Amino acid sequence: MVITSTSSVTCSTVFDIGNYKTKLLKIEPQTCSKHNSPPKSLLIGTPSEAGNFPVLIFLHGYLLYNSFYSQLIQHLSSHGFIVVAPQLYLVEGADATEDIKSTAEVTHWLSEGLQHHLPPDVEPNLTKLGLAGHSRGGKVAFSLALGRLASDLKFSALIGVDPVDGMEKGKQTPPSVLTYVPRSFINLDMPVMVIGSGLGEVKKNPLFPACAPKGVNHRDFYNECCKPACYFVAKDYGHNDMLDEETKGIRGKATYCLCKKGKSREPMRRFVGGVLVAFLEAYLEGNSSHLIAIRDGHVALPVELQDIDFLV
Repeated sequence: MVITSTSSVTCSTVFDIGNYKTKLLKIEPQTCSKHNSPPKSLLIGTPSEAGNFPVLIFLHGYLLYNSFYSQLIQHLSSHGFIVVAPQLYLVEGADATEDIKSTAEVTHWLSEGLQHHLPPDVEPNLTKLGLAGHSRGGKVAFSLALGRLASDLKFSALIGVDPVDGMEKGKQTPPSVLTYVPRSFINLDMPVMVIGSGLGEVKKNPLFPACAPKGVNHRDFYNECCKPACYFVAKDYGHNDMLDEETKGIRGKATYCLCKKGKSREPMRRFVGGVLVAFLEAYLEGNSSHLIAIRDGHVALPVELQDIDFLV
């Protein structure tokens, strides 16, 4: 797809809740009956009105719950997307190899099981399938898209939301995806968007590393992407600022305590939701007007950008 300039389009609505009414569904694996049962617990956001909709798999960050993204998921669904968010692990973080395997299993399940759990007359269009992940989920998304494990469905778009490589159990480790060779992700035969947080590489606590340290974060992922690709960094917002306003429990409190954060989550969540919608519309639906308007500065953004770049 060639992105061309325009001066007549405004797109404030992509940063607001869309026109579709939505449902948020929790689907659990069934041990007694595996018919249409998913391999992992799923949180599914879907339009509740009849239609044929693109599908996005969204992977949560390190030691987080998929439910922490419910507001972001509903934002996407309200614009006409079915979002499938698996819970990759519960007790503790498995290594990324297990996460990749679980995501591949969920992807395989989509074609045989997803339709049975959606509202009446809501149809998933699996020929328009996107893959996205936050934090370590972003690393997993890139790993799967790069062919680390075969998937029987073809992804058409890839998004890293403040992706992080080389972090396990809160400690920095050698990266497994990044090569530090510019434009080396030549095996990604799909458009890519990378979203970063300006405060992600700033330490919240001197006892712990930054949540998205320099050298293994969004900047490094984007440097290895080939065109078409786009890149946004929100200046005054942190690594977890796209999560729900309230994240409960010990892990929910940790999302506030361990990562440097902005004044409020709402602007960053709206921004991430809006650029996700614009990117998916461009490359899954063939409508690039919203993404072009954002690129060319023809719309007011909920956040101030530190960086923006497009490879076309």
